[in-house]
Formats: sequence, structure tokens, C-alpha cells
Amino acid sequence: MKMNLVFELEQKVSEEIIHKHTGNIIEMVQENDVHMMMKQVKQKEQSLEKLRMIAGEAAKLAKQYEATSVAVNEHTLSKAFSTLDEKEVITAFVEGWELGSYTFDTYKSEKEATSVPIEFKEETSIEKEVSAGRVRAAATAFSRDLMNEIPSALTPESFPSILQTTFENTDVNVVVHEKAALEKMQMNGILTVNRGSKFDPAMIELHYNGDSTKPLIALVGKGVTFDTGGISLKGGRNISDMRMDMGGAAAVAGAVKLLAASKAEVNVVGLIQTVENMPGKDAVLPGDVINYKNGYTVQIGNTDAEGRLILADGIIRAQELDASYIVDISTLTGSMERALGSQLAGIFGEETLMSKMKAVGDINGDRVWPMPLVEEYDATLASDYADFCNISTMGPAGAITAALFLRRFVSDHSKWIHVDMAGVMEHKNEGYYTNAATGFGASLLADYAIEISN
Repeated sequence: MKMNLVFELEQKVSEEIIHKHTGNIIEMVQENDVHMMMKQVKQKEQSLEKLRMIAGEAAKLAKQYEATSVAVNEHTLSKAFSTLDEKEVITAFVEGWELGSYTFDTYKSEKEATSVPIEFKEETSIEKEVSAGRVRAAATAFSRDLMNEIPSALTPESFPSILQTTFENTDVNVVVHEKAALEKMQMNGILTVNRGSKFDPAMIELHYNGDSTKPLIALVGKGVTFDTGGISLKGGRNISDMRMDMGGAAAVAGAVKLLAASKAEVNVVGLIQTVENMPGKDAVLPGDVINYKNGYTVQIGNTDAEGRLILADGIIRAQELDASYIVDISTLTGSMERALGSQLAGIFGEETLMSKMKAVGDINGDRVWPMPLVEEYDATLASDYADFCNISTMGPAGAITAALFLRRFVSDHSKWIHVDMAGVMEHKNEGYYTNAATGFGASLLADYAIEISN
């Protein structure tokens, strides 16, 4: 059945069209026709994110009605969002449609319906915008795939080969530092956290040089393929979502994929530290001390605060590569989720840089909120027998003290932002989101890299 989505433009419609109420969105008017009654969105409410959410919801409905294709009139679509740039409207609609069609059914006995293709009335004239939307969606979908994958399939040893295959025949150069190389490089945070795992750890570098004259931007992603908490074992009845504790690494990989596919004129290296945090006879113990390459010694107060320990190595490596900008991203603290919930990631760093990142996220949907680095809290990282500890002596403000820990590894000449995406790694089935992984960060990091390179 071919579905014809007719975008009827009328004035002053309520926000019901962007919500989940399918009865207000679709009505059957003929046996083989489904018409979407999308009225004019109030000008003050128009945004590309709202359009992406509408498109994602429509894509799901098209699958529900078992349509074989969907016709979209790009002119009426642009009129519906008349305050926005026409080209950006097309790209956002395609991006939302593709992401709304996303499925991860590798391990289901019954596969979900395939996505429904969309056909524009004059697609040849908007080919560039349509292609951009598909490229953006593919990068986020790749991040989702990595996050959704089960921990026995995505391990510290398989992660490098997955990325090598992904970036084969692209402009991305993949460099893998395996355990022996990490020992020579003194990446002792990575080596220590991974000690309980049966898999060897790795540092993966994704080099994309779209313009060598631009400053080097390092994107540092936490890649804990499963986090049991180590000896400080996690509680909870179901911790299967701890396979997503490599969400930061997925964001970095997706961002590099987007930049390379877009032929972006940026100079970027993605740095992924991949480990598995497991208890075992060789696992690191609370009370042990890590000697970092830069001379710092860190007491392990809790082995479940492992992400910051491997990100520290990533930051050190970024500085070895003379990165002008460093952005680290991770599913780091439950404290961040408690502070901002499931709609916003927290960002820490210099105010001008955070302002730029917030503006980027407001447009592309990976929303972030600037958080403070409270100087008075830094002293709570003190240790009696090492330079400092990986956890604070105070209970509250865990996201802030984790950021302060990472800041200690950043040199004065580096421009740095820390992104804590713990609260936004999963989403409910709404708009262009599906249950499970969001793929947060792929668009955010890529667009931010372009913004600061201009």
C-alpha cells in the first residue's frame, strides 16, 4: 500500500500534532490512503527539533499502516514551518523520519517492519538537503547500534575491529593501541580499570583531517562496554543498560562518521578508551593507587567511579597530540541525571565554549545545559596518601566533583569541555526516539566541531 501524507496547512493548530495522539494526526479517508492533517504550527513554537519529532512520529505511523512508500510535498512542508530556513526544514524532516524508522531487532525472533521510504515531489531540486538528513540520521543510528549491542558482542577486543570495518574506505584513519602499546604509553588508568576483565583493553584513535589548517579538536569518549561497578559492585534488579556505559565512545564514533561523510572542513581526532569494569581475582581494589603518566597519583576510593579514570588517559593523550580543543563525553554520573533528568546533558568548562555548545544543541536536538565548576568542592577530592582520590568526600554534587577531577588533567593551554550524558543515554518511544539508546552526542560533537572550526 502506498501512503500519501498530505500536509494540510491551516492556521493556529494546537501542539497535539507533535504529541503521541495518533487519532489527532491520522485519519483513514480511503481504503488505501492515509492523510496526515498537519496544520500550521504557531510561529513562536516552530523549531527544527519539533519538526524532527513530528517526522519521527509520522514514520512510525507509516510502518504501523504497512505503507510501501510515503509522498511528501516539500513546498507545503516548508510553508508549515515558514519561520525556518527551507533547506534546513527538508534536512530536519528527513533526519527525523529516518531516526523514527530506526529499529534494533538483531536478537528478536520476529523482526520489526522495515522503514518506509519517503518520496519528495521535486526531490532532484533538494537532493543535497535530503542527502544531508540521511547522513545525519545514519551517524546517530550508528551510535545507537553501538549502545544497544549486547556486551558479549561489543567488548574491548571487538570494539576496535568494529570501528576498523566501519571506517574502511573512508577518510578516517583508525589507529588501535592494544594492551602492550598501552603499557609502553603508560595509559595506567585504562590498564587498571580493565584488570578484572578477561578481555584486553584498547585505546582507539579516529583521525579525520578535513582541513589541516584548522586547529586540532580531540573528542574523548568513555568506552566501558559493560560496567558492573567492579569490586564496588552495583546494586539493582536489572543493570542490563550498563552495556550503554560506552555511550560517550558511541557519540565520538558517530560524530567522526558524520564529519567524514559530510566532508566537513575540520581537523578532528576521536579518542576512545575501551575497557570492561569487572570484579575478579585481578580486579583493582578500593584503596589501590594509580600512577598516571603526567605524574599524578590517584587513590581508588570506589571502583564504580571508573569512567573518570580512563577519561584522564584520554585527556593526557589529547594533549600529547597537541589538541587545541578537548571535548570529553561520557555516561559519567547518576548525579547528573538526578540534576537534569532525561532531556538534557550537563556540560562543564569555560563559559564561552559552553555557550556555543548549548546553541548547537538547541538547534540539533542534543540539548545541553551549562553547569558550574564550584572551586570550593575541589578540595573534597583530597586523599591521605595519594595526590587525590577518584571520589569526593561529600555526598552531593557528584557530577560537579567528577568534572573537577577531570579538570585536573587538563593543561592551561587546552580549551576543554566535559559532557556528562548519563541522563540522556536512553529515551522512551516518542517522536524520532525509540525505546533504548538515543545516540546522543553524535550530532552535538560533529556540529560543535564545525562551529569552533569556522
